[in-house]
Amino acid sequence: MKNPNILLLSVSLPNPPPEAMSFDGLPLGAIEAIKTTYGTGFQILDPPRDGFSLTLKLNFSKVRPDEAYRNSLLTKLASIREVVMGAPLKIILKHLASRTVAPELDRLVAIMHRPNETFFLVPQADKVTVAFPMRFKDSVDTILATSFLKQFVEARRAASLSSAPSCSWSPTAPQELEGAPKETLSANAGFVTFVIMPRHVEGEKLDRTVWNLSTFHAYVSYHVKCSEGFMHTRMRRRVESMIQALDQAKPLEKTRSMNNKSFKRLGFSDANHTNSK
Repeated sequence: MKNPNILLLSVSLPNPPPEAMSFDGLPLGAIEAIKTTYGTGFQILDPPRDGFSLTLKLNFSKVRPDEAYRNSLLTKLASIREVVMGAPLKIILKHLASRTVAPELDRLVAIMHRPNETFFLVPQADKVTVAFPMRFKDSVDTILATSFLKQFVEARRAASLSSAPSCSWSPTAPQELEGAPKETLSANAGFVTFVIMPRHVEGEKLDRTVWNLSTFHAYVSYHVKCSEGFMHTRMRRRVESMIQALDQAKPLEKTRSMNNKSFKRLGFSDANHTNSK
């Protein structure tokens, strides 16, 4: 409150598993990725605020006043988690663009993108294989995701997508994941594998490829939830139409009244009395 031009942005990341690449609780290359993405006006606080993995200090007085730049800055701020978590992926794909492999990398690289969940990369000089174990907690989500991923692979075979990375799906772990910890290979919706070539990371394509791979699981989860919501809506409409049909099929109740008059049954003595009158 003393200085309204200062904003502190803190990020809490899940604890990285032993197979993931991390330094001081941050993924490999995270600091460099932050400096490249946000440039001047940002300061990385060391140590971060208690309970957080990273804290950035933004000085708004040093930010350019034009609206277009500020809007792009807001988008970058909202994407800070993917910038940090996708830093190792960007390093590997940068080396792919120059057809090299970083010397400090293992044959199989694990990158954490969700708590207790990782995806794997097999870096080579001419290609990078990316494998996603797909896990879902809900059984309905698992069925929808499996169907969606199979159609996703089929769509890749279209002629209009011939230049896209090759994609495959399998119910079991691919051979590229040999040697990975068994607990990371439990996937109830199968495994999706992409093969990234140097042409997919040339120039401006690099950032887009990093973003698409970093958010792939969220992309699938989004479509699964949309499909589930669409089917729920269709089912509700179907039930409503059936209820209307049942309501129209009910027979009309017939009333046995005649001009709202009531009749009294007379006895024999009453009838003789009436006739005598």
